[in-house]
Amino acid sequence: MSRVERTDEELVGLVRARDERAFETLYGKYSDIVYSVSLRVLADPTLAQDVAQEVFLRFWRMPDSYDASRGRFMNWLLSVTRNRAVDEVRSRGRRRQREVAPAVMPEDPPDAHAEDPLHNAQLEAERSAVRNALRLLPEEQRTALELAYFGGLTQQEIAALLNQPLGTVKTRTRLAMKKLRLTLAGEVGVGL
Repeated sequence: MSRVERTDEELVGLVRARDERAFETLYGKYSDIVYSVSLRVLADPTLAQDVAQEVFLRFWRMPDSYDASRGRFMNWLLSVTRNRAVDEVRSRGRRRQREVAPAVMPEDPPDAHAEDPLHNAQLEAERSAVRNALRLLPEEQRTALELAYFGGLTQQEIAALLNQPLGTVKTRTRLAMKKLRLTLAGEVGVGL
């Protein structure tokens, strides 16, 4: 069986055994989408490329960080990418604040929610409810929704990535949103 015909999980097993060709296969399959997710978060092509390379390098060094029992490799990889890109955005913001501390002017309105424990607790409860509702979705629907909303991909890009018809991706996304609305009705204060 060629490396292209192997499942992601089989390829990950080969990467754990230090098989460079299996790593190259996974890189070839996912490098564009990893870069795309990074770029959508960072809005900087150079930084996005750096983050994408770092994600794959980290996977090569620590392939055991992927746990197949927790979901598909692609979902894990995109989650790692998004988290790493968000970390980079936060890091850049902290560096910028240290470099130039903005003067607080009396006319600057205070952030009404910055130190509001009740608001922060409500936000965390909503996030938790959404995460739990996502876990209840069938994997195909959850994958389509995560790629669209967290990965920032269009439905056409998702169809191409998953090698599925566009209509199937649209249906899965629509059904997932409908199920989320029903599950979250009354739990979350925002409309979906």
